[in-house]
Amino acid sequence: MYWLNFSLVLSSLGLVLVLASDTQCPNVPTTPSDRRSNKTTFRLMQYNVEWLFTDYYSNAQCPGSGCAWSNQSQALTHMKSVANVISNLNPDYVNLCEVEGCDELDELVEQLDGSYQPYLIKGTDSATGQNVGIISRVDPNVNLYRDETRYTFPIPGSKCGYTGASGTSGTSGTSKHYITELKLGEYSIAIIGLHLLAIPTDPTRCAEREAQALVAQQVASKYLTAGYEVIILGDLNDYDGAVLDANKSVPTSQVLEILKVGGKLVTTNTWIDQDSRYTNWWDKDSSCVSTPNEFTMIDHILVTPRLANKIKSVFVYHGYEEFCGTYNSDHYPVIVDFEL
Repeated sequence: MYWLNFSLVLSSLGLVLVLASDTQCPNVPTTPSDRRSNKTTFRLMQYNVEWLFTDYYSNAQCPGSGCAWSNQSQALTHMKSVANVISNLNPDYVNLCEVEGCDELDELVEQLDGSYQPYLIKGTDSATGQNVGIISRVDPNVNLYRDETRYTFPIPGSKCGYTGASGTSGTSGTSKHYITELKLGEYSIAIIGLHLLAIPTDPTRCAEREAQALVAQQVASKYLTAGYEVIILGDLNDYDGAVLDANKSVPTSQVLEILKVGGKLVTTNTWIDQDSRYTNWWDKDSSCVSTPNEFTMIDHILVTPRLANKIKSVFVYHGYEEFCGTYNSDHYPVIVDFEL
């Protein structure tokens, strides 16, 4: 299942050493299987697991000074915390953001109940080395793949306030994402897992993120035309201006509207009470103590109306406190329960 990338490095003795970099696992079984105990329900989870890295990645210095875990011991403790959250919530399919590679997904599934398989195709964010991966009880129907299209930003009608260098434009693609397909009963579903650029209201990041969203929009549009249901989920690093979060955060971008594909996808946030709509902690005052005004909802799950009609419940799991030094993620998972 795994693809290995190799580098040839000459040692000081003139010998050729073969060093394996992080693994990816995009290939699905020839005969996909469904390991759900109840085939009439499907629990979907979006979870940014905050630097799920156990192999050292030098560009980001993680585990180390460049991320939340200063050494491998801390990274493994964090891994156990993530596994405990997933085990407690018992999802069938988890979209995981900020994963290093399939080594980490293997370590994660080893701590679970044996029903999950890992899938990941590496992206192009060489600065952080972060990727978007899956662990699932339902094997996808097609190998994970990517769309490397790039769009010019600022896009027409952008209100991000981007001016660039002397007003010049740029191009942006979606560095951290995957596309695959899932069969659940009578439903053929395309799934697009995303992790878009951070900093919601920064003018440059905002403009680039709108271009990134166009990549997913065009993929979704092709699947909709082909008669598929579509799920877009991930850490979108942006707010939904139509369904405000607990702190009434207002976007400067059109990212969520772009991803709704002209109303052909709907946000599952509407099933969540507004005071519970928060998924991320940013310690604005550097106090190391979380306060209510420091939470926003930047993790989202969007679905087609036919799937929305099958939703039984949606919630954000707030089962741990946020503070400096915690081994839990700085994000909370979003859960959608379908009855299909």
